Amino acid sequence: MQRLTPDPAETTVEQQLDGYRPWEQPGEERPHVAMNFAATLDGRATIEGRSGQIGSDNDTAMLVGLRTRFDAVMIGAGTMRAERYGRPVSDPAKREARKRLGLPHDPLMVIVSGRLDLPWDAPLFSEAGRVLVFTAASMALPTPPHSMLNPGAHGFSEVLYAFTSASNNNGSAFAGLNANTDWFNTMTGLAMLLGRFLPMVFVLALAGSLAGQRPVPATAGTLRTEKPLFAGLLVGAVLIITGLTYFPALALGPLAEGLAS
Repeated sequence: MQRLTPDPAETTVEQQLDGYRPWEQPGEERPHVAMNFAATLDGRATIEGRSGQIGSDNDTAMLVGLRTRFDAVMIGAGTMRAERYGRPVSDPAKREARKRLGLPHDPLMVIVSGRLDLPWDAPLFSEAGRVLVFTAASMALPTPPHSMLNPGAHGFSEVLYAFTSASNNNGSAFAGLNANTDWFNTMTGLAMLLGRFLPMVFVLALAGSLAGQRPVPATAGTLRTEKPLFAGLLVGAVLIITGLTYFPALALGPLAEGLAS
């Protein structure tokens, strides 16, 4: 294998990776980003949508080797649809190598998607790899992310908390999020309107409907509201609905941040 720059010379994949330790020189303002790809002489990066026919065994070894050196691997939704990736680091020995370098066994897999048009039956989503899909208006639009002091999963948590608090609590936000912008002022205001006042209308309408009901005699099929069965069903329904509502979002924010640390 020939290294073209710097210092043109014969080299190997192992020699190139041995001297590549990006975590020893972290960026002051943003993380290191490395790009790896193969291309033909006429500039093609894929053949019929796939890159495997262009590269060699050394290219594949370098690609897999780089995955042992980074916290995350980012791909686009089109690449995911074409390649149908599995676990980012499939070799147990290479996962152990990541651990010896002080990194988690698996790099965080970041998939950039605007429509969630992904092959959900691909091995990546069923194996033990960790997946993060970015697709939310406040994260995808160019201006809102400028309000976040912290990038990645923690920044997502900041935005999630701001909207959750606006809808259900006192409207506070994390110190790392500048919510005093036209976007966040407008959207958290709408969240407050929909999350607080609209349910009040429904509750009052339900109360009016119940007040208009005529009492009927209790039968064997009556679910009595003062019994433990009703209390258990009510509490269970609240917990299940709340969990189903918030778990996907929590998986993108606090849980992803905790697993990556």
